Formats: sequence, structure tokens, C-alpha cells
Amino acid sequence: MPSSVRFLNASEAARRLGVSAKALRLYEQCGLVAPRRTAAGWRAYGPDEMARAGQIVALRALGLSLARIAQVLDGDAQALEPALAAHQATLEQQGRQLAATVEKVRELRAGLARGRTPDAEDLARLMTPAARPSVAFDLPWPWGGEPFALSDIPPLTYITGPLGSGKTRLALRLAETLPDATFLGLDRMAGEGAAVRARREADPDLAARVDGTLAWLVEDGATASNDLLVLLAALEAEPAGALVIDMPEHGLDASTQTALVAWLRRRGPDARPVFLLTRSSAILDLPAVGTGEAILYCPANHAPPIRVAPYPGAPGFEAVTSCLASPEVRARTAGMIAVMAG
Repeated sequence: MPSSVRFLNASEAARRLGVSAKALRLYEQCGLVAPRRTAAGWRAYGPDEMARAGQIVALRALGLSLARIAQVLDGDAQALEPALAAHQATLEQQGRQLAATVEKVRELRAGLARGRTPDAEDLARLMTPAARPSVAFDLPWPWGGEPFALSDIPPLTYITGPLGSGKTRLALRLAETLPDATFLGLDRMAGEGAAVRARREADPDLAARVDGTLAWLVEDGATASNDLLVLLAALEAEPAGALVIDMPEHGLDASTQTALVAWLRRRGPDARPVFLLTRSSAILDLPAVGTGEAILYCPANHAPPIRVAPYPGAPGFEAVTSCLASPEVRARTAGMIAVMAG
């Protein structure tokens, strides 16, 4: 390697690009970027590799699957069309919201000209974006009825904790308390899943959305299955309220879990809240957790659930790390029955 050129290791490159090192490895596995190797065999990213990886990150931000990114990088510009259309729709929505805010400012200025001074409530509505949902209730057993509140609920929230920590009961209470929320349990293939499939069959628009999302996921490495279709039908249904999903990893391999979470992240900041009750490290990939996501951890000692920041050293971070397992380990232990339900 030329000594005058600055090369970055994988961790440095990922930090510079704003992605996880795992994401960079995935890009490499898909043949999208080829880092150089040091004499010791370590990956090294120079200016050319960083520029290529930066293009991939930008295209991912537009919502392209890895397969479509490969087509774009190979010169197929038409592969950009669906992502650009979706991005245009998002920008147009933001433009309408901005225009509405400008109109509010115009009205306040007109009021000032007439001698009316805006009050604090007028200014708060002007400066504060629409509030995200919030919820408050008394915790169920195994807690002692302590009050619990969750404010500013983001589009994606993970619920995790060791076996017997009460996380399933927390998820159920969230679904019971949040307006128009739905709980998708482990019996979804036979229970909720039957109703979801019926809605899909009766609603051509829903079926089209599910098929489009399934195609995106398959391009990104997912494996089509009935378990995945039930999840997608619930996720793509017209949002009436939050969706709480027990073990979204159930029946999905590692690549499918990774692709599913990547798709959930690209729904945007105004998407319906989705809660994922999970102990899979592919679903809750801590280095990849970003804005618009939250982690709720239920301690083993039945202390009240806490919101955990996704970085080492944050209160509860190590505990969250210790209760997660890879999809392979989760698959081997899927048939084990705990003495106390989680």
C-alpha cells in the first residue's frame, strides 16, 4: 500500500461512514466493496474503498436493497427509479409540512401587525413538532404495581430481558394500553395469522404492498416463508395503532431477520410504532441501533423496566448484551421451556 495514503481499519471506516462494522462486512460479502488487506490480513479502507462504501451507504439511505445497489453500481440507472420516487414522496410530504409551518409564522406576523402578541401556546405549537405517542400504566405481575411511563415512543422499540423477567407481560400491557394497538403472539400462524392472511386475501392493495416488501427483503437476503408473510401482512396493514410482536425472529433465519430490521428502519420517522419482543442479536443489533429506535430492558430481579441507550457504558447496556444470542443459538434453544415465562 502507498505509504502516503491514509488507510482506515474496519472500525474506523464504519465510524467515518456512520454505519456498523457488521454492515461493512455485509457489503463485502455481497461483493459491493473490496477492502484491501494488510500484511497481517486486516481489512484496510483507502480513499477508493471509502468512496465506494460511501456510495453504498447513500443508496441504502434511499431505501435500495443490496441487490438493487449492485445493479446501480454496475451502471443500471433505472434501478434507482422506485427509490427516487419514494424519496420524492417523502420530500413532498416534508415540503407540505414546512409550508404549513410557514403559514403559521405568516399568521403570527399578521397578528403582530394588528397588535396581537402571540402567547406561549402559539409559539410552542410553532416550534414543537408533532408529539410521538406516550403511554402510562401500573406495571402488572411480577412487578408490584409500580407506575410505568414511556414517552416519545419512536417508530421502532425493542423489548428484551432474561427469561422470567416479565418482558412478555410488559409487551401485553403495552398492547392493551396503547390506542388501537395489536399484539402479534407466537400463535400468529394459527391465531392472529389466520385473520391477517384473510385480510391480505380480501384486500388487493394490502396484498400488493406485502408482495412488494417481500421482493425487497428477498433481494436483501431474506428467505420467503409463511412466518415472514404473516409478519409483513400485519406490518403493511393500514396503521390503526402500534404493533407489538412477540419474537419476530420466530421461523426466520439470520439473513431474513437482518433484512427485516433494515426494512423496518427505512419506514421513516412518522411510521406507526412497532415493538419487537426479542432476544435475537440479529433483530436487536446493538451497534446498528440509531435514532428513531429505543430499547426497553426488563431486569431479572423484577425492578421496573428501563430505557437503555445503545452504547457501551450506558446504564443497562451490558445487561442487554448478556441476554441476547445469535440466531443460530436461538434456533438451538427454541424448544427449551423456561420454568418462568419471559
